[in-house]
Amino acid sequence: MTDADISRALVGIADELAARYAGGDAPLLVGVHTRGVDVAKRLKALLHERGCEVGFGTLDISLYRDDLDNLGTMPSLKGSDLPQHVEGLDVVLVDDVLFTGRTVKAAIDGITDFGRPRRIELAVLVDRGNRELPIQADYVGESFATQREDYVAVHLEESDGEEGVFLLKRS
Repeated sequence: MTDADISRALVGIADELAARYAGGDAPLLVGVHTRGVDVAKRLKALLHERGCEVGFGTLDISLYRDDLDNLGTMPSLKGSDLPQHVEGLDVVLVDDVLFTGRTVKAAIDGITDFGRPRRIELAVLVDRGNRELPIQADYVGESFATQREDYVAVHLEESDGEEGVFLLKRS
C-alpha cells in the first residue's frame, strides 16, 4: 500500500465510524501501542473533520500478552493512557494489522481492567487473515490474503519516517 492507499483506507474507516455514531454517543478510540496509536490519532482527526468528536486513549498490551514466557526478555513498557474507567462506553480498539487475533485478545483484557464497556469494536488498517482466535474487525481499511509465514510491515510517518504497507514473503 502506498501513502495514498493508506489515506484512502483511513478515510473509508472514518466514514464508516462517522455514519455508525452519527447523532449518538461518540466512542472512545483506543490505539494499541505503537502503530495502532498512530492510526487512531489519524482517525480522530478525520472524524473531527466530519463533525464527530471522539474520546481518545492509548493502550499498552505488553503485560497482557499470552507469549511473555516465550519472549526471553521483559517487554518494553509504553504505558496506557485511558480515562479512569470505560464503564458503559463504546470503545473502538484501533490497530495497524489484524493477524492471529492474539493482540486483540490482549487489548480486550487490558480494556476490561478499566471497567466494563458497553461495546468493544475493532478498527484495523490491514486485515491479513490467518486467525488463531475467533476475532474479526468491524472496520477494515484493506484486506490481504497472506500465508502464515509472511510478514506485513506497516510503516507510518509518525513512527517510521515513511509511509507504506509491505508484504514480505518468507521462505
